[in-house]
Amino acid sequence: MNRQYDASAFGLNERQGADPAEESRNALAHAAAQAAVAALPAPDPVPNVGYRSSGNTLIIGKAGDALGWAAQLSGQLAVSVLLTDAEGAPAKQYAHPVFIGAAVAVTGWLGAFNVSWQALEPGQSLPGQQQREARFDLIFDLSGQALIDAQPPPHGYFAPGHDPSAQASAADELVQMVGEFEKPRYFSYKERLCAHSRNRKLGCKACIEVCSAKAIDSAGDRIKVNAHLCAGCGACTTVCPSGALGYAYPGASYTGARLRVALQAYSAAGGRHPVILFHSEQGGAALISALASQSDRQCQGLPPSVLPMSLHHTASVGLDVWLAAFCYGASGVMVLMTGEEAPQYTEAVARQMTIAQAVLSGLGYPGEHVQLVTASTPEQLDKAMWHCPRGAVPQQAASFHLSADKRNTLDFVLDHLYKHAPAQQEQIALPTGAPFGAVEVNVPTCSMCMACVGACPASALLDSPTTPQLRFIEKNCVQCGLCTQTCPENAIRLVPRISFADTRNKAVLLNETQPFHCIGCDKPFGTQQMIDNMLAKLSEHPVFRENLDRLRMCADCRVVDLMLTHSETSIVEHKRQG
Repeated sequence: MNRQYDASAFGLNERQGADPAEESRNALAHAAAQAAVAALPAPDPVPNVGYRSSGNTLIIGKAGDALGWAAQLSGQLAVSVLLTDAEGAPAKQYAHPVFIGAAVAVTGWLGAFNVSWQALEPGQSLPGQQQREARFDLIFDLSGQALIDAQPPPHGYFAPGHDPSAQASAADELVQMVGEFEKPRYFSYKERLCAHSRNRKLGCKACIEVCSAKAIDSAGDRIKVNAHLCAGCGACTTVCPSGALGYAYPGASYTGARLRVALQAYSAAGGRHPVILFHSEQGGAALISALASQSDRQCQGLPPSVLPMSLHHTASVGLDVWLAAFCYGASGVMVLMTGEEAPQYTEAVARQMTIAQAVLSGLGYPGEHVQLVTASTPEQLDKAMWHCPRGAVPQQAASFHLSADKRNTLDFVLDHLYKHAPAQQEQIALPTGAPFGAVEVNVPTCSMCMACVGACPASALLDSPTTPQLRFIEKNCVQCGLCTQTCPENAIRLVPRISFADTRNKAVLLNETQPFHCIGCDKPFGTQQMIDNMLAKLSEHPVFRENLDRLRMCADCRVVDLMLTHSETSIVEHKRQG
């Protein structure tokens, strides 16, 4: 199990007594790794998302705050005010529009905010029936409790609360938000791989649940990512089991190249036991810099075996990248969270680390390999460095490149780890929520209706074109649960695990039966068990109660039999008569 540290709780210094000669070699290797990464070309550019703001600003709050800021900002911005305290609202006229309302709702982003409220009159305490709506470029929310609870909030939305200094700081930023702006499109989406839903049955919703910016929503059988709201954390790509969502700023291929050249250079220079420290390029980088400035005093600083690697956001890499680092020779992977991240991102990374450690431990690689560090001060980070993970890794380093396709990368990574594993277990149990696994079918209950096959987005469940068979390719399964949600008999159960057996990429038989032939035309149209289930469930239905033979007919023969009059011979009688 991976350790998750609150660095403020440490007391022991495991770095005391380190071999000076090894530390010196590692320092030279550290410098070689940094130089190798610096020599890489810049990543390919990504498309941008554009915003346009003309400064049309709505200030929301009580009269005392909102009207004062409106007076200060009206010379620089086109200001409107929405007062939320009708009883205290003055009745005078202003140079800018002033509205009074309750039940205020705000959605949107820079240049495209939609605001709705129920209109009030001065002195009125209860809202009337008049619903108002308007569109604004910028929102200055002084209502105390933010009307948009996304983290981080959309560009152009400022909710500083009641603190005067915070309001002044937000106002300074507000006046700068006029003009045209752009940001990277942080993600890519491959709709065909998405395991969100099929036929109104919900499967995977991991990306929707983890997104603190509220940029992802359901769109029928797929998901929809609002690029204007996306803040680039990448947690959605980390928890996505199928690789439908991929991080693009930069992509996994470029991050993998940085890992590969850094670890190759470190090893070639004689370094030992390298540890990758993933950190954010803002808070994490600042904390590491602060630690370095104190390393001659109360802090020892980063060990030379620790190779920092900056990311736009630390939640943007996961299983594929971490496990690749071990294939390239890293003894440990640390992810630094500084408190700038939404809580669900820390939780998501911790869950993914549990899966990674389960795979490595199951293959017999001893030691701790992954570690989530939460630290907000140099002293806390320094203490965390005393407890760096140091696990066993393959003796032969891999040379493959990471793919933009997450599942392809995982195939390469897992094959390499298994090939060099101290204990080549064919199956390893994993925690619930892992993106690998099998399905178990309750054969007596399964009616072979094949609804699960139609719902499976990964081609893990298959039928047969010639005989009634239910087959399964474990390597394809992403454990989305669509099969369990779709099965009308509740005959399927997910089994989270990783398989290295020879059969993992082959279609194995889960259930089969003989086809049932229509008693009217002899055409095969179902299975014996399906017909038996139909007879048990529909025997009292008024359409079939008087003639259960219709349930044994194909759709065409059933229609013909229904159209026959009482004086005509039924299809069955006609067949019996020759």
